Amino acid sequence: MTGELSPIDKAKFVAAKRAVDFVEDGMRVGLGTGSTAAWMVRCLGELVRDEGLKIKGVPTSTRTAALARDVGIEVISLDEARWLDVTIDGADEFDGDLNLIKGGGGALLQEKIVATASDQMIVIADVGKEVETLGAFPLPVEVIPFGWQTTKALVEEMLISMDVLGRNTTLRMIGDHPFVTDEGNHILDLHLSRIGNPRQVAMVLNQVPGVVENGLFIDICDTVIIGYGDGRVQVRDINDGTVENGRLDFAESDNLFTDLTE
Repeated sequence: MTGELSPIDKAKFVAAKRAVDFVEDGMRVGLGTGSTAAWMVRCLGELVRDEGLKIKGVPTSTRTAALARDVGIEVISLDEARWLDVTIDGADEFDGDLNLIKGGGGALLQEKIVATASDQMIVIADVGKEVETLGAFPLPVEVIPFGWQTTKALVEEMLISMDVLGRNTTLRMIGDHPFVTDEGNHILDLHLSRIGNPRQVAMVLNQVPGVVENGLFIDICDTVIIGYGDGRVQVRDINDGTVENGRLDFAESDNLFTDLTE
């Protein structure tokens, strides 16, 4: 079945597979949202089923919660967990300082809350997600539906004074209707091309009335695990300043890969 996976999916899988090595029995684990995080949830489910791993998972979206339950992971709320040992999630972009853009899947609010309620945040990504400067991926900003057009105008006005290349802002749509997050909000996608000062943009955005949260994750990620299509894996720890290189040889099992929804 290995030959049926594209190089990008192989890269996502090996990053996810390496990440679950950080999970120990009895841990409370934040479960991210997105295609790469889905591989991780499946890998954890395999450990729960085949090796008796006992963990409690706090999902960052309704779809992650459904997948976690499907693969046998005990799901609890963040209020029940109160604090987490580790959160494992994907990213749309990350830079050399392990600052992130997240929210391509629309779950940035819950993802940021869960990540900041954890002792450690591990990001899993294919090598294509690494950038020198954040901003090529549109920056998601979650806004309340009431007065969203006014909020959009205020955001665009704020961007004039920011160190960014572009200022085009669009409302995320699903067909003919606005995308709605799990919290009942909308998403503005900011097409900035380059963000010269992510910390400043993140701080100023959250001062705009109507903005709930933005997709810039600054000083939150501790470790990034980068997967390659040939099975290589690199683990970078921003706190220890270490870089570990390895390779993961794997055989795809029917249980792990059947009916995986991205």
